[in-house]
Amino acid sequence: MTAEQVRVLVVDDQQLIRESIASLLDIQPGITVVGMAGDGRAAVDLVLTLSPDVVLMDVRMPTMDGIEAVAVLRDRAPACRVVMLTTFDDEEYVVAALRAGASGYLLKDRPSRELADAVRLAHAGVVQFDPAAAARLTSALTRTTAPPPADQAGHTLTSREVEVLRLVATGSTNREIARRLYLSEGTVKNHISRILGRLGLRDRTQAAVYARDHGLL
Repeated sequence: MTAEQVRVLVVDDQQLIRESIASLLDIQPGITVVGMAGDGRAAVDLVLTLSPDVVLMDVRMPTMDGIEAVAVLRDRAPACRVVMLTTFDDEEYVVAALRAGASGYLLKDRPSRELADAVRLAHAGVVQFDPAAAARLTSALTRTTAPPPADQAGHTLTSREVEVLRLVATGSTNREIARRLYLSEGTVKNHISRILGRLGLRDRTQAAVYARDHGLL
């Protein structure tokens, strides 16, 4: 392996897809796939162990989703470039990925050569967005929206916490929220505890009232 090789980790919860992506990339010049993971938590562990240059990360996965994993890696492995590679071009995911620190947002329906080019560009520090994702991002940036809810110290809730708060306000159980957001129930409980603590709320009923009063429903 030469010094110019870009070391890549492929993360997708569907085994066939991640193996196919890895196989396609591994034959591209200048790229070496050093590992694969099936969820965000495993991806974080492998990044800390293998130190890849670029991670191709799916968005919706069990245990820990891709956006949560990006946020963790931004703090624990800031030199690693994470590019979201998914079938979802939802505005919510695109914006959340960018806020979390992703180095790009690409859709899976692209030729292997283009994907290899995207890996090389990410390694070079170029942020990339699929045209459809770029359109969603532009729409989000040009639309006037209310600022995220803030606690008494002025700290805004994260996009994930806002998602959880909205679902709490609709009466969703922790299990339902976990299924909807592809999280574990433990992660949902932690989010709710942080939301209640940061906003000075006593319980889910107060959280629902808060969400309504702040235009989140």
